[in-house]
Amino acid sequence: MGTVIRTRLVKVGNSQGIRIPKPVLEQSGISEELEIEVHDTYLIIRAAPKSRIGWDKAFAVMAERQDDILLDSETTTEWDRLEWEW
Repeated sequence: MGTVIRTRLVKVGNSQGIRIPKPVLEQSGISEELEIEVHDTYLIIRAAPKSRIGWDKAFAVMAERQDDILLDSETTTEWDRLEWEW
């Protein structure tokens, strides 16, 4: 394990929070979103996984393979043709 830091709970509106020192955040990789998990009497705080990592590359590969077509047939209505504005 790493260094133990002792701190206090602080009031945040109707809730309570903790202040996490900047060096600890940098070391942990936590930036904006995080996950909090409860195990017995412990809180586990970790960086939330980044959503959609690698999607750009996957879509590029799909386009190269011409596998980026709609799976459902396109259905348009008269309203779509006459009223809808892009």
